[in-house]
Amino acid sequence: MPQTDKQICIPPELPELLKQFTKAAIRTQPQDLIQWAAEYFGAMSRGEIPPIRERSERVALSNWAELTPELLKILHSRVAGRLIIHTDELAQMWKVLNLPTDLFNSVMNVGRFTEEIEWLKFLALACSSLGVTIAKTLKIVCEVLSSDHDGGPARIPFSTFQFLYTYIAEVDGEISASHVSRMLSYIEQEVIGPDGLIKVNDFTQNPRVRLE
Repeated sequence: MPQTDKQICIPPELPELLKQFTKAAIRTQPQDLIQWAAEYFGAMSRGEIPPIRERSERVALSNWAELTPELLKILHSRVAGRLIIHTDELAQMWKVLNLPTDLFNSVMNVGRFTEEIEWLKFLALACSSLGVTIAKTLKIVCEVLSSDHDGGPARIPFSTFQFLYTYIAEVDGEISASHVSRMLSYIEQEVIGPDGLIKVNDFTQNPRVRLE
């Protein structure tokens, strides 16, 4: 029986499907990735909702402590102002707080960290596991980093916000560099006051600031 050559057609939506699959895998952190991938794409092919577990569901199935902004604030205080921290030291701090090992490993993989970790980048990715959107992630980061103790709104230097927003958007991969640049320029010129600080409300309540 003669064989016929078949042309393989790659659908244009494949890159987006793979990107969404990767994000879902990070959120769910399945123990058996191959089995989970089969279930994920099987559900997609049938038009069903894929098996993505929420963070709260995942934590409930383990004996680990649930990651919270408060625990991240404790972690930040123990880093003690350092910009770079050794992986082994941070892993030990994480372990002492009884935080999920799989989440630590996921953050390490997404950030492509090796022996030394840029703390602000690690913190941003850890906060992204709590925030559904970039704005919510940045809100959590601001609350963790803010040193105000008078009960006022969380605020951080604009330069720090600029670094964090640029990095998170880059990792997310769905926001153009030009959009990030426009938003940062607007915030710097129209929102930031003489103190050089940005408050959470400046980017969550301002209708002209759309981070995504």
